[in-house]
Amino acid sequence: MKMHEANGVTDLMPPGGWRSAVADVSSDQRVFKDVPWGKPMMWIFLLSDTFIFGSFLISYMAVRISTTVPWPNPSEVFSLTMFGRDVPLLLIAIMTFVLISSSGTMALAVNYGYRRDRRVTAGLLLATAALGATFVGMQAFEWSKLIHEGVRPWGNPWGAAQFGSSFFMITGFHGTHVSIGVIFLVIVAVKVLRGDLDRQRPGFLTGRRGNYEIVEILGLYWHFVDLVWVFIFAFFYLW
Repeated sequence: MKMHEANGVTDLMPPGGWRSAVADVSSDQRVFKDVPWGKPMMWIFLLSDTFIFGSFLISYMAVRISTTVPWPNPSEVFSLTMFGRDVPLLLIAIMTFVLISSSGTMALAVNYGYRRDRRVTAGLLLATAALGATFVGMQAFEWSKLIHEGVRPWGNPWGAAQFGSSFFMITGFHGTHVSIGVIFLVIVAVKVLRGDLDRQRPGFLTGRRGNYEIVEILGLYWHFVDLVWVFIFAFFYLW
């Protein structure tokens, strides 16, 4: 190994590949030094949640394919009676529309957050929370309706007993995510409206002064929850 001296400092690093590797690592540190820690942490959390939801859906597909008892028809199970007629999947279609619409208001909240428009950002966050709460309320109505009709985790009046456990496990886990998201949306909306993000007021979910990155991080979570519902809708209600 040759010794190189630059500016009075002896450098033991060879001029070959190791020097370029160190330069690459150093440049990566400079590139990502301004990335808030909340973003990679949220991506890691969402990755772990993807495995959980994926396991649930794969288990559901395996159970449905392997059962010897006829699987209940979702169009009949999840129908609503309107004007004396059964309308299949009406409630589920409205729930899906409400939740997908909340992704639009959440995206607008992130946009106006980076414009530092406190009032509009807070209003859009509260609108997103209202849509999420509406979704959870309709899901609670769906649960109560099916429980009243005899659906249980261990059985149901329409066929395969695994239907009840799959339904309550998958939709309940997703509904819990939506409920938690609604709580955090309200908290962040209040902090934005009070100006906590502009003044870097000490406390929960404040972040760096004048930076609305917490809104974007919350948006990542909310879009993930909406995306998961698309897969649940396709696999559980349309199959």
